[in-house]
Amino acid sequence: MQHSFLVALAALGTATVHAADPPKIAEILAAELSRNFDVLKAKADPPAYYLAYAINDDEMFSMEANGGLIASKDRRRSRSLDVTLRLGTPQLDNYHRMPRDFAQFTMGSAVSLDDNANALRRRIWLDTDAVYRAASQRLTNIKTNKEVKVAAADQSDDFSAAEAVTEFQAVPELKYNEKLWADRIRAWSKQMAKFPEILSSQVSFSAQRQVKTFVNSEGTRLQHGRQFARVTVSARAKSFDGMDLVTAETIEADEPGRLPSEKKIDAVVDKVIADLRGLLKAPEVDPFVGPAVLSGRAAGVFFHEIFGHRIEGHRQKDEAEGQTFTKRVNQGVLPEFLSVHFDPTLKRYADEDLYGWYSFDDEGVKARPVAVVDKGILKTFLLTRSPIAGFPQSNGHGRRQAGHEIVARQSNLIVKSDKQVPRPRLRELLIEEIKRQNKPYGLYFESVTGGFTTTGRAGLQAFTVIPLVVYRVFADGRPDELIRGADIVGTPLASFAKIVATSDTAEVFNGFCGAESGSVPVSAASPALLVSEIEIQRKNRSQDRPPLLPRPSQSGGAL
Repeated sequence: MQHSFLVALAALGTATVHAADPPKIAEILAAELSRNFDVLKAKADPPAYYLAYAINDDEMFSMEANGGLIASKDRRRSRSLDVTLRLGTPQLDNYHRMPRDFAQFTMGSAVSLDDNANALRRRIWLDTDAVYRAASQRLTNIKTNKEVKVAAADQSDDFSAAEAVTEFQAVPELKYNEKLWADRIRAWSKQMAKFPEILSSQVSFSAQRQVKTFVNSEGTRLQHGRQFARVTVSARAKSFDGMDLVTAETIEADEPGRLPSEKKIDAVVDKVIADLRGLLKAPEVDPFVGPAVLSGRAAGVFFHEIFGHRIEGHRQKDEAEGQTFTKRVNQGVLPEFLSVHFDPTLKRYADEDLYGWYSFDDEGVKARPVAVVDKGILKTFLLTRSPIAGFPQSNGHGRRQAGHEIVARQSNLIVKSDKQVPRPRLRELLIEEIKRQNKPYGLYFESVTGGFTTTGRAGLQAFTVIPLVVYRVFADGRPDELIRGADIVGTPLASFAKIVATSDTAEVFNGFCGAESGSVPVSAASPALLVSEIEIQRKNRSQDRPPLLPRPSQSGGAL
């Protein structure tokens, strides 16, 4: 069994790209891996057939302002070690999926920022031993479980071959002008503090640099990484009936020097203020089902939550999952004018920097574009080195936050349409749909903050998308009306069937997605969508009233 795996690896060969000499930390990891793997393979019972070490070096700076003052500042750097160890054979190992059971062996240990060989060797030694003990116990449980349980529907192997790669990329130092950004966020937060109806507001700046070093027993040796930069503007208020109101905008870039001009962010701050003040005067929404348009950013979140999570590979193999699309390969799952692909090689799209790009995934597999849906037809899933029925190889989507185990995760989700119309025409089509359905109004979802979805078989196959700014659109020519308190709810298969047309311009939503393997950076790009039917429900709201006492002025009196 093990021999056939090694033969398959040999057939794949090795790709070597020497962009730089091996970093010292990579050399230390490789030496310890060779020493430990030889012992675990030859003398351990059960023996190991795969071992990988990963070091995640994370440097971050952030600061937040409110009321024209810097409220917090944080500068930190950390390193962590992850150990991946597979026992048994590629056909059956300690990562074999069992219902309602997720393998978690990674220690996620902190390690020294210095490339001190002795300290790192000791940490690797202790963590490898601890991971081996946990993996050995789990493999025993898996073998016992297979003897007494009904066989799983997906009988594919637990691990697949992958090409060994050597590449060491230089990651630029993290550079930012702390004084410049401190002055800017002070000014923006001071502007927001002028409005007494805003109970709290924050403007933050953050910059981050990640460097990942990865080695495995197949011969892969990698170091690569990237930077992130973000400005976040948010404001909160409370309506007369106790509803908590929030407006927020984020501006992202691949590194601090690529963030937009001060003037552009001025406009974002003004919009956050105007939207929140508008919401305080807006009527509360009633539950409603009817036609709607989702902006490109809202549509991106819509696809990420409703579609993206359901085509992550491990969910097709786990019988505790709902497996919405498992049996629908080469069948229609979206309207035939829509295509969806994931492309972690893209750094920019629609004139915006993307958060979901990377050079190699966290299993050392080179990033590549993946066409998941072609003209409505499902073609594949997002795959790791854990095969699923009909898909034996990874397509570079094994991802994790440091300290978590790797599963299939989204990267840059790109929606493309063959049924595009200009934005003004999309609005006209919405009004026509309102009239056709004889509805009192339709909806326009301008911005959203995120969402969540249930994919497990034991729960409802449902989703919630959380809008921030929503308008009623009337067919009789009345101005659009801002409303508050709406959440989008629904089920995936019914929702996709309602997409009627799209705009001709894509928009990007950047963020961090949390799931079994922790928080990972993702992007979703989509044109605006016209849907013939969408359902909204009322948000939860507190019973607390706005503050009774008047807000103090800068001189000590009341505003």
